[in-house]
Amino acid sequence: MQKLTGKGVSGAIAIGQASVFQRRDARVTRVKITDIAAEKERFEAAKAEAIAELDAIYQKALREVGESGAQIFEIHSMMLEDDDYNESICGLIESQAVNAEYAVAVTADNFAEMFAAMDDSYMQARAADVRDISNRLINCLSGRKQAGASGDSMILCADDLAPSETVSLDKSRVLAFVTTHGSSNSHTAILARNMNIPAVIGVDGLLTSVKDGDMMIVNGCTGEIIINPDEATLDDAREKQRADQEKRQLLQNLRGKDNVTLDGRSVNIYANIGSVDNIGEVLANDAGGIGLFRSEFLYLESDDYPDEEQQFRVYKKVLESMAGKKVIIRTLDIGADKQADYFGLAKEENPALGMRAIRICLTRPEIFRTQLRALYRASAYGNLGIMFPMITSTDEVEEILRICKDVRQELEDAGIEYADRTELGIMVETPAAAIISDRLAPLVDFFSVGTNDLTQYTLACDRQNPALERFCDTHHEAVLRLIEFAAKNAHANNAWIGICGELAADTSLTEAFLRMGIDELSVSPSSVLKLRDAVRKLDLSK
Repeated sequence: MQKLTGKGVSGAIAIGQASVFQRRDARVTRVKITDIAAEKERFEAAKAEAIAELDAIYQKALREVGESGAQIFEIHSMMLEDDDYNESICGLIESQAVNAEYAVAVTADNFAEMFAAMDDSYMQARAADVRDISNRLINCLSGRKQAGASGDSMILCADDLAPSETVSLDKSRVLAFVTTHGSSNSHTAILARNMNIPAVIGVDGLLTSVKDGDMMIVNGCTGEIIINPDEATLDDAREKQRADQEKRQLLQNLRGKDNVTLDGRSVNIYANIGSVDNIGEVLANDAGGIGLFRSEFLYLESDDYPDEEQQFRVYKKVLESMAGKKVIIRTLDIGADKQADYFGLAKEENPALGMRAIRICLTRPEIFRTQLRALYRASAYGNLGIMFPMITSTDEVEEILRICKDVRQELEDAGIEYADRTELGIMVETPAAAIISDRLAPLVDFFSVGTNDLTQYTLACDRQNPALERFCDTHHEAVLRLIEFAAKNAHANNAWIGICGELAADTSLTEAFLRMGIDELSVSPSSVLKLRDAVRKLDLSK
């Protein structure tokens, strides 16, 4: 028995036999040609064939993973039509009188190296896309077929998998896939999540440790791989798999059902996420939308301030992936327990009460405006709501609204498209915000209650201090009264109210929240169906 560890990028446990992915070598040799025009025609014919193949894969992906997952193959077709890419290939054919296969291979190496050298992780991931489309072109030129794997009910093991290879897999035969390389931000990882195939990437020593037919356990949650497990380990994995399958059965039973009580009261159930990597889980758990997208992950995972273009690409991807469902993105919430060194924040005696969240945005408006520009640009691609954290006064909200208006005017003057209507909301996570909610509600479209901080500030308990756990009572009457008060004032001023803190998933409070008039509960993706089940069992008429 041998254990290896990688990074789980798509959950669940798979047990089965290994099948090592055999990729047919796309290496080419340099051949001197005499008819340059004919060689360029051969290249154009191969390109047309490759585009036709990509269109067929796109249609398959559209059926299996939806428009957001299939989009990469449209992008691949566009890359094949890219002027710089085509000019490089044709230029090599003309200037060096070489065969098209060689010209494509050289261009692929040059472009892939260029992308891989970039600082932006999104652009680095495009290196794999260039190699994918180039290998497809070379196969079309040489008459080779795409790679494959043999066996039924297999755990596919490979050095890496291109997006087209992932989608081309027969899902009925593949239990999981494991790779030596790959990125959690790659299209392949995203597709795996959307296709609900367990996946682990970054497993060092995989291909030297596993061979066809080996028994394997793959844990897509923990990233653990076990090759040729003993019987006790197998039994333990089967028990975990059985429990996981029971949860999946619950998913199947509740998918598509309404979040409606027995007496007809409806509530929206959304999901909280911290990265685009979580979107597959949101869709798999049938959430009605995203109630909290924590944008600070962009800042925490970077060595410098993410620019407008970086942020725009992420927000656009989230909105497009949710296909018109509501996506509420919280603006930068750095500070307190979430620190990024390059912000240069001073050491504070009480960081939870210090320079954080909206206070940073309003004192460093250049950071705030960059994020708002990216958000408003992305709003053209879906149903966006923007919410602002750590609000304590009407002055703050009025200043925010002025900045938002200025940003929209800038975009309009520059001829940049944005949505005509984007809901703006604030987080109610300070007692101050709850107490003056009657004055805040007329200024915004919605409230979202952050119960973690609201509890901390109301009870004067540091929620990071485990010694205070017995005193940090999330069910405290004061906390619940503040939520109810905010709900009453929201509705009195034509605003809606949700809860995005941990308390939203506490099913012992679901009835109380619905009686308060809470319109939306946003929880971790894995809690969506559990909460839906609780809502559907309630009868508020009793």
